[in-house]
Amino acid sequence: MRAPKLATMNRARIEPSGPFLRHPLQPHQLRERVTRTEDTIVLWHLGLPHLDPDSWSVGIDGLVERPLRLTLDTLRQRPRVEITSVHQCCGNPLRPDVPARRVCNVVWTGVRLADLIADCRPRPEARFLWATGADHGVLGDVDCDAYVKDMPLERAAADVLIAYEMNGAPLRPENGFPARLVVPGFYGTNSVKWLTQMTLTDRRAGGAFTTRWYNDPMVDADGRNTGQTTPVWSVAPESVIVSPAPGETIARGTPVEIWGWAWADGGIDRVEVSMNGGASWQAAPVEAREGRTWQRFSASWRFTDSAPVTLCARAASAGVIQPPGGRRNAIHRVEAVVA
Repeated sequence: MRAPKLATMNRARIEPSGPFLRHPLQPHQLRERVTRTEDTIVLWHLGLPHLDPDSWSVGIDGLVERPLRLTLDTLRQRPRVEITSVHQCCGNPLRPDVPARRVCNVVWTGVRLADLIADCRPRPEARFLWATGADHGVLGDVDCDAYVKDMPLERAAADVLIAYEMNGAPLRPENGFPARLVVPGFYGTNSVKWLTQMTLTDRRAGGAFTTRWYNDPMVDADGRNTGQTTPVWSVAPESVIVSPAPGETIARGTPVEIWGWAWADGGIDRVEVSMNGGASWQAAPVEAREGRTWQRFSASWRFTDSAPVTLCARAASAGVIQPPGGRRNAIHRVEAVVA
């Protein structure tokens, strides 16, 4: 099944067209718990839609008894929900083995999607939700009528939002104005910007962004490709070292704090740090999880020898540990110097 075709009269003006990426802060620059809006990830595949908030609306249809359409004003009249959550780009969908570490932590305000869906009275056979954005265009050799992603309908029952504010202010055009989907715990590709339609269905979407892109190869216990794929949905356990920064000189014999952030869809249970490139590890106390925000970890260490050092951090969630390499959530390493 192709992505839903948008009526020509409802098509948004796209300017500029084509893909765009604004690189966020590097790990050592992520010093604030909440990332400033101007420092957050900006990425689109098909171009930047320009939408009139006075005529914009979003609909919910498909396997429901009562289809629903909401304007920005009617959304704002609904109960406001605020969620602080990690927002992470999964990186190149064709290279799941390469860490991108494009991540931020953002306060979203909007309406709980589960409440809207309940008002629509879903039919029993509804299992997936398709979300459609106003962006359209050509990516590579594929002509895309719209950006369409999907997720299990049960996920919407958690803390998914239709958000219209970011860090306490209306969304900027590049961040999805006038409203976007926010799926905490899922990689950012699933949080559809410039939201125009949501459809409940009994199957996964069949467009390029759910079939050709954003599916990871599955491997067996020996690391061999099984020929099957899994959707890029849940965020895998990951951590970054904020301090010391790459290339920083650490004073020999003086205690130094090694700290950073850790996160995962299910929250982080444990963090370990290494001062010798992963040859040995020690526990780094990590703060308890609060909602969907990232968790700070830290450990103190006194280096006794003057030499280059490689600092590492690895996080664990429900028994799953960051791998040393070969995945998008591979262990973060920082080269520093003790003098």
